[in-house]
Amino acid sequence: MSLSNRCLRFGKVMSFDEYRGVGTILDEGCSGTDPASAGLFFHCTAIADGSRSIAPGREVVYELGAGSTGCWEAVLVRPLPEPGSQYR
Repeated sequence: MSLSNRCLRFGKVMSFDEYRGVGTILDEGCSGTDPASAGLFFHCTAIADGSRSIAPGREVVYELGAGSTGCWEAVLVRPLPEPGSQYR
């Protein structure tokens, strides 16, 4: 898949369980019929920077992908720069 065909989405980490390595992302721009409106599951291996941990409340950019159970989940999760950082 080329980069031009990808659909980047923006959201916020609702929860993250470090012991289990799983969390949920809420895409605040979604309608009630969108799969992301109830929160999207993600696994720590989907965090693109390799950190395997992310704080709840952190704003992220991600893509939708098919999970191992056949449900949609967040993949290629990338934290957005925090306000006031030099990379803003």
